[in-house]
Amino acid sequence: MQKNKIVVLDGNAVNPGDLSWEELEKLGEVTVYPRSSRREALERAKEADIILDNKVKLDQSLLEKLDNLKYIGLLSTGYDVVDVQYAKSRNIPVCNVPAYSSASVAQLTVALLLELSMGVGKHDRSVKDGDWAACPDFCYTVQSIEELDGKSIGLVGYGSIGACVAKIARALGMNVYGYNRKGKVDDNAVYAQLDWIIENCDVISLHCPLGADNAKMINEQTLAKMKKGAIVINTARGGLVDEEAVVDALDSGKLAGYAADVSASEPPAKDNRLLSHPKTIITPHIAWASVSARQRCLKIACDNIRKFLEGQVVNCVY
Repeated sequence: MQKNKIVVLDGNAVNPGDLSWEELEKLGEVTVYPRSSRREALERAKEADIILDNKVKLDQSLLEKLDNLKYIGLLSTGYDVVDVQYAKSRNIPVCNVPAYSSASVAQLTVALLLELSMGVGKHDRSVKDGDWAACPDFCYTVQSIEELDGKSIGLVGYGSIGACVAKIARALGMNVYGYNRKGKVDDNAVYAQLDWIIENCDVISLHCPLGADNAKMINEQTLAKMKKGAIVINTARGGLVDEEAVVDALDSGKLAGYAADVSASEPPAKDNRLLSHPKTIITPHIAWASVSARQRCLKIACDNIRKFLEGQVVNCVY
């Protein structure tokens, strides 16, 4: 029996060498590329029955040239890189990996919040630069230190990640509010409308998918409605934020800080003003990338393919 040809277009992110492709190799003839440009993706996938993808854009103009394609697997939860409607028209399942990194993303979200509030990294650098040794007092600060107990946090998007963040935020003594389109949250948060969260919360943390209806939802108008000194955290998608408007709000003092694990373009341009702003923390899309989360991601992606080959489609996004 001829083996299915499985092509991994950008495997380096999920497995830079510390995991094994062994389970995937049991499912077909596997070729793994660490990364692929659009042109390379077309050439590399032209004979593929199955594609595994993370960030390579799979739009109609590319997919319509892949005559053998029967299945698209994502090494991610988000699926905005795929023209899902075109894939559906060809009866090609598009299957993602849901909820594999919820704990890890929540962990980084809170780490970003704590860093903005405490400045641990800034103080560490200051001490190692010799500032403490030269200080006439037993202590000093290089930024204002804020206590989170009693502060309010609004979680925009209350799925598995938002729920994990809520649990940690409650443990820190914060008042937790959540918004999602289903109109309900769990016992760790109070449901609130999006406008109320924007206008009333000390911290606004984004955990929603990106779509045409919420692109740049954090913009000049919504920023103007926020409390003076609010903090915005984005571990969801860079396109949810108007980055220039955020810089202006930081400069004016409207925002006390902005922390993000994502950027509108990834990697960001060198002249992106967020990268050099003293009130920002930017990490390189690492929230999902703990060893445990990547192991789960790869396992679930393999399980998805195995089920498909057995005649059952699971975790299909349409």
